Amino acid sequence: MKTERFVISLGGSLIVPEQIDVRFLSEFKRVIEAEVRRGRKFVLITGGGKIARRYAAAARELRMLNRDDLDWLGIHSTRLNGHLLRTIFRNLAHPEINTNPYKPQRVSRPIVIAAGFRPGFSTDHDAVVLAHKYGVKTILNLSNIDYVYDKDPSKRRNAKPLKTVTWPEFRKLVGNKWHPGANLPFDPIASKLAQKLGLTVIMLNGNPISNLKNFLSGRKFKGTIIHG
Repeated sequence: MKTERFVISLGGSLIVPEQIDVRFLSEFKRVIEAEVRRGRKFVLITGGGKIARRYAAAARELRMLNRDDLDWLGIHSTRLNGHLLRTIFRNLAHPEINTNPYKPQRVSRPIVIAAGFRPGFSTDHDAVVLAHKYGVKTILNLSNIDYVYDKDPSKRRNAKPLKTVTWPEFRKLVGNKWHPGANLPFDPIASKLAQKLGLTVIMLNGNPISNLKNFLSGRKFKGTIIHG
């Protein structure tokens, strides 16, 4: 029987909401380890979180930054978080972090850790490319939001949660451009590629961790399915 592999894009908002969330990471570790014991494999891609935004904010106070400068600060923040995750999963993870999704490693261990690639590419985009390279059709995007909404809920009180949405509908919501530090449910450029490749992205709130456990166990979960 073919081993089931999952690609999880782990948002920096869960790893470093303000400080490093040790409680969440401990719970996440237990869930993934339990799934590995069931024979499942994972590609885990880390976001930058508040670390990336703080570095960018500090750098802006010191000088004008171009887009590449901002991107590299974010990329190295994702890599720092990736090294943290690799340390947590030391006994299960491939020892080298993937920083080029177009060159996925041949691995014998059940977990691959990935992080930022290069300027112009978000970790959402990396997740899409890695899913394609590893033959995975569904990406789990773990963040701190329950659903994708039809409007920005921070600005519109009548915003409605969407439990399922098609790629054309979703792309109308997020537009066609991405820039470093953009606060969008899923990168518009990655969305275009995911639609082209026929991938499904499931947006899940990782807190509480039971939401992820429910999905992996085939039970009812809270989130938005982006498809077709």
